[in-house]
Amino acid sequence: MYSVHSDPNQSDPIDHFDRLPDSLLLLIFNRIGDVKALGRCCVVSRRFHSLVPQVENVVVRVDCVISDDDCSSSSSSSDKSRALVGPFSNLFRLVFGGIAKPFQALGQFLGPNRSVLSETLDSLSSSSLSIAPSGGGGVDDGEMDQSGVTHHSPTQVLRNFNEIRFLRIELPSGELGIDDGVLLKWRADFGSTLDNCVIIGAASVINNSNSQLSEFGNDGLCIYSGSNVGEDNGSIPETFYSSGGLKLRVVWTISSLIAASARHYLLQGIIADHKTLDSLVLTDSDGQGVLCMNKDQLEELRVKPLLASSASKRTLVPALNMRLWYAPYLELPDGVVLNGATLVAIRPSEQSASKNEVSDSSWLSNAFEEPFGTAAKMLVKRRTYCLEMNSF
Repeated sequence: MYSVHSDPNQSDPIDHFDRLPDSLLLLIFNRIGDVKALGRCCVVSRRFHSLVPQVENVVVRVDCVISDDDCSSSSSSSDKSRALVGPFSNLFRLVFGGIAKPFQALGQFLGPNRSVLSETLDSLSSSSLSIAPSGGGGVDDGEMDQSGVTHHSPTQVLRNFNEIRFLRIELPSGELGIDDGVLLKWRADFGSTLDNCVIIGAASVINNSNSQLSEFGNDGLCIYSGSNVGEDNGSIPETFYSSGGLKLRVVWTISSLIAASARHYLLQGIIADHKTLDSLVLTDSDGQGVLCMNKDQLEELRVKPLLASSASKRTLVPALNMRLWYAPYLELPDGVVLNGATLVAIRPSEQSASKNEVSDSSWLSNAFEEPFGTAAKMLVKRRTYCLEMNSF
């Protein structure tokens, strides 16, 4: 038998992390980014606890949407935590509440087959978002649900960081309930109001161009298979108007703008609290919508307060000029086929003419990841249709 004895002359083991400079640790923490992981790092040591608030690159992933009914059943700490939650606590309630009423008005536009979208919005109109506990560190005053789990809003979590430059917030899903197989993505840039918005959509997306497709797509437009695509001169066919295709695109556009303006409205508290921000992105795990603000746009919002809509808690959408491109059938180089492909480029009417003359190909194609960036490039080569929309 062998026995192990400690050497009394041996010094305490060396903590090799102590040999790393703060700058290197901060580089590691910035690569981590995730706010939950950083919260766990905070409880490792006093040194980590002092360094984590200096992280410049932070990613906040919202875990769940909590019904306001569940929140109201919380006991004494409920009122206090609501006061501390800030504008993000009711993000989903405000976003969906803002969209539901316009969709009820547009319900007659779409007919019964599209009522599922309005139903989805109504069912989620009384919800708020939260972040589950990170396993330690930083935030003590959250809101407890009936199962005893404490939840925190992004505003609560982010107040522990002092030098954020790049912030990304990811919602658990997109706000807009759409039918299975339908493509709908948007990207919007904001300052104190909307700078621009790009929307791409399709009635259906087929990954194999050789497969036989159904005769009709989700918007009633005829779908062609293989090379039998018929005559396409770049114009919108009459069936686009008669079968409800145009009405559906109007709903896509309005709903995307409302979702974007509601997200923007609820960011103002975070932007005011974190004056070091250079970039802010608010997206969702579905990749449905992306709101972006750069350094100049963030500063513009701080200097020039946003105009809020009187109807709901969202930023007022200004009068708009819109350009629309449409293709009944669009086959991409990688074999993906978009049926009823639509691209909409939106800018405020009052923007200078020079700004509106920026190359459509570069601006619009950079708004989306592939293969949809390529789809945008192909669509802008087709005939352009111009539309106008009043402020709302």
